[in-house]
Amino acid sequence: MTHTGKRFPVRLNTRTDKVDMTHGSGGRAMAQLVDEMFVKHFDNELLRQANDQASFDMTAGRMVMSVDGHVISPIFFPGGDIGSLSVHGTVNDVAMSGAKPLYLSAGFILEEGYPLADLEQIVISMAKAASDANVPVITGDTKVVEKGKGDGVFITTTGIGLVPEGINISGDLAQPGDVILINGSIGDHGIAIMSSRENLQFETTIESDSAALHTLIADMVKAVPGIHCLRDPTRGGLATTLNELTQQSSVGMTIREDDIPVKPAVSAACELLGLDPLYVANEGKLVCICKKQDAEKLLHTMRAHPLGKQSAIIGEVIEDTHGFVQMQTGFGGSRIVDWLAGEQLPRIC
Repeated sequence: MTHTGKRFPVRLNTRTDKVDMTHGSGGRAMAQLVDEMFVKHFDNELLRQANDQASFDMTAGRMVMSVDGHVISPIFFPGGDIGSLSVHGTVNDVAMSGAKPLYLSAGFILEEGYPLADLEQIVISMAKAASDANVPVITGDTKVVEKGKGDGVFITTTGIGLVPEGINISGDLAQPGDVILINGSIGDHGIAIMSSRENLQFETTIESDSAALHTLIADMVKAVPGIHCLRDPTRGGLATTLNELTQQSSVGMTIREDDIPVKPAVSAACELLGLDPLYVANEGKLVCICKKQDAEKLLHTMRAHPLGKQSAIIGEVIEDTHGFVQMQTGFGGSRIVDWLAGEQLPRIC
């Protein structure tokens, strides 16, 4: 994303104009789109370097990098849009290592004919999310594909972060006896997308939980530097995330159905749609695994943060050579919580 600094005789009409192939040609039209759409809203000192890359200084520590592609449908949904989601998703992926997210890059693939008014709404939302998170977009790229060969807008974001010295959080560090925590109710994002996509009406509006979790994680790491695992349960939901962690750490897990927060509206929607909330995507939730002696302190810290008020201890890590996740049901029985088979809700992020 190169800032040309040029002035153009006629400004973009973002109310009525649409994306056309010249906006991806590398010529004057593309330079104007970049200047008057992306640089205008993402403006910051590093972006204004106007190079094909951004140069920045680093301090001591371990660097982490994550990349995420966003193809969500619909592009606008209750509680957010593809712009804010692209920031939150990548900030969270970086933060799950215990890192402080520092910078983002953004790649836009635009379909010919897409309204500039909608694109600007997405860019404004994305810029606000980045500003709120204090993680600026410092470089990027724009491409345009022919009408019918895209789906409006796709966004790819890359995040860079720095892990403080002494912090080591990884999916292969869970140990038998550890405790499993979550920072709130599950399934909100997936049901919000499904209800919007299918134009379903519920008594209560279900909104996505999309949020940047790095400030919550910073508080958690400060309180308990020895956290073993952090993971955001996005596609595949809580169930898939726990199965991933059991495989990485060669352990088993047991969770309690009654302790897992699920909003009544989400539970009712899942029952109506034939979905299991354990497998429904989230965009503002994290799973944390820590030593038993640290669990209460960590829970208190999480509940003190706005994004962790509904935090709960939901289970424990156990020895299990098979790597099973078992759930104690609300009826007093137990069942295996297996990997998600197939795609429950496609294009959820």
